[in-house]
Amino acid sequence: MGNEKMVGEKRKKRIIAGFFIFLGMMWLCTVISKSIYASKLPVVMVEGIEQKYVEHIVEVEGIVVAGDKNPVTALSGLRIEQLFVQVGDRVEEGDVLFTIDMEDLNAMIEEKQAAISKIQVQVDAILANEELARQRKALEEERAREDYNALARYEDTLVGRAAEDVNQAEKDVQSHAGSDEELKDALQAAAYAEADAKWNRENTMKDAERKVEDILLPENEDASLETYQIELADMRDDLALFQEVKNADGQITAAQGGLITDIYVSVGSRVPDSAVLLLANDSVPCQFKTMLSKEQKSYVGLNDKVSLKLDGSSKETDVNVDYLAESETAPGNYEVYINLPEGMGMPGLSGVMKHTETGEKHHCCISPAALHEEQTRTYVYVVKEREGILGMEYYVEEVNVKVIDKNENWVAVEGALDGESQVIVSSTIAVQNGDIVRF
Repeated sequence: MGNEKMVGEKRKKRIIAGFFIFLGMMWLCTVISKSIYASKLPVVMVEGIEQKYVEHIVEVEGIVVAGDKNPVTALSGLRIEQLFVQVGDRVEEGDVLFTIDMEDLNAMIEEKQAAISKIQVQVDAILANEELARQRKALEEERAREDYNALARYEDTLVGRAAEDVNQAEKDVQSHAGSDEELKDALQAAAYAEADAKWNRENTMKDAERKVEDILLPENEDASLETYQIELADMRDDLALFQEVKNADGQITAAQGGLITDIYVSVGSRVPDSAVLLLANDSVPCQFKTMLSKEQKSYVGLNDKVSLKLDGSSKETDVNVDYLAESETAPGNYEVYINLPEGMGMPGLSGVMKHTETGEKHHCCISPAALHEEQTRTYVYVVKEREGILGMEYYVEEVNVKVIDKNENWVAVEGALDGESQVIVSSTIAVQNGDIVRF
């Protein structure tokens, strides 16, 4: 009996020990399974909702440009032999900017002289022809007047003779008191002859006078001479300009001092009709020029105060935006010009313009990394807790939001978020709505 009792107690102990071993194994399996399950879940980093002032900092690079530029011009067509300046050089009045190819210049002068000689020959020919025409006309007038005078004397003689015949016929009639019809007819015929002679003289002299008048009429207008003379004067003035360049040994000098900001020619090219180069006007302060995007322009306005720091300077200077307008060369961007204080900067110097706008305080701000955007909506992923098959677990919920302001560090949003919300800012793998995750 005693032995059976001992055996039963041992069996009972073994059973109890086996039960606890079974429980331990189950616990260990559960832990291992949960660890394996959890190890496969995405690991996320979350951040809470914060209240922030969403300030906007606009910081853009730009360059100092001349406040006023004077063009340097020269006779178009001249070939440039050598340039003595480059952009950024400072010159004084009288400094040589570039020289002209003298051989080419001499060829151009000879060509212009030949063209002038050709026009001069035409002018001389016209003048000679006009003199001949004047002399011919004067001779014709002189002869016409001689013919007129001779004809007048002749016609007067005929009229005088006719008058004498009338007088004689009248005497014959008067000397014969009983004059017959024949004498009366003779008197009548003489009177008619005198009238005819006067009428003939009047018409003949009128024709002769008209011939003189016709000769005195001016010739047809011809602008050829005047045109050639104007062209000749212009060509001589042009030649004089080229001769001045030759007299200066082909040297083109600066009419005033300043900084070279732009050069539009090169060695071997010909001088254009427009400016050869631009010279900054030292009497006008420089300007700072930069470009803003459409978004940056929403935070910077005309007359706004901004800070400016030029290369080589250790401090920032407060200045105002003096010009702000959409760029003609880059539509959608905006050009900014700032008038610099006198003596500040020089053309070509780089710098940085900075403007800070504090903005409004927003009660729901998140990191830009938490924001997801599609074509029609904006949303964030929020981590929430629930009971799962292995106990409490964390899952992802997608929440639609509306962006009301943002900068590089913060995004102010509106939506179903509160101070307890934890938004995902990063994940080891991509997550989506409903995914189980771990921190």
